[in-house]
Amino acid sequence: MPERRPRLEGKVAVVTGAGTSGEGVGNGKAAAVLFAREGAKVLLVDMAADRAEETRVMIEEEGGVASVFQADVTDGDECAAMAQAAVDRYGRLDILDNNVGISARGSVVDVTEEIWDRIMTVNVKTIYQASRACIPKMMETGGGAIVNISSIAGLRAHSQAPYTTSKAAVVGITISMAGDHGPDNIRVNCIAPGLVYTPMVAHRMNDEQREARKNAAPLRTEGDSWDVAYAALFLCSDEARWINGVVLPVDAGLLTVTPVTYNTISGQARF
Repeated sequence: MPERRPRLEGKVAVVTGAGTSGEGVGNGKAAAVLFAREGAKVLLVDMAADRAEETRVMIEEEGGVASVFQADVTDGDECAAMAQAAVDRYGRLDILDNNVGISARGSVVDVTEEIWDRIMTVNVKTIYQASRACIPKMMETGGGAIVNISSIAGLRAHSQAPYTTSKAAVVGITISMAGDHGPDNIRVNCIAPGLVYTPMVAHRMNDEQREARKNAAPLRTEGDSWDVAYAALFLCSDEARWINGVVLPVDAGLLTVTPVTYNTISGQARF
């Protein structure tokens, strides 16, 4: 049996939010590590360079190739510089993983206008700015793949109106870009993680809440950032060459039993 080639051999990837806020491995860090393991050269983008530096060290200790680029991806000029840095350092740009995101609880009467605007800027505008900068670079070398990280919160009520709205918008921009840039041989897909346990939520979870989240979905197992990252790896590989404009839930089957009531504060789940 012939030896398998790395799935992203010869490709260059940009991962936004490539660091982790807190201890452990978040979605961006996990994706960057897997991309590098499969042969991609990875530009690690984060507002906090020290967080991305931790990812770079992890990748290089495994023999991969990566470098850090500090940027605020809400800013168009910084995104343009990011895309150019990928080309300058590695000669091309093939993959963009749009991973930046924050959350906020509350209904439309609870949240302030400032919080609402902040969520939309970080969760949606970053995808617009990064994609706007990277797509022309991909077109120069014949195409590429973009993965946007949404959430099952964008597909069902989740007690977080601004977050749910922003993640639904991620689905919308994914579908729009997939249609607009499919003729350019650029595939755009979306991952909708479920109740995964990541550093972003770990600080507000006790053992009881964590167990309730695990048992809310049919598989009754806990997901983590690696589960999301393996989905991103597949969607960015040539194995997914005919997949464009999809929303892929990575949720242990939680959406299959919707409606389910899950209170993000109490940690109680009820079918």
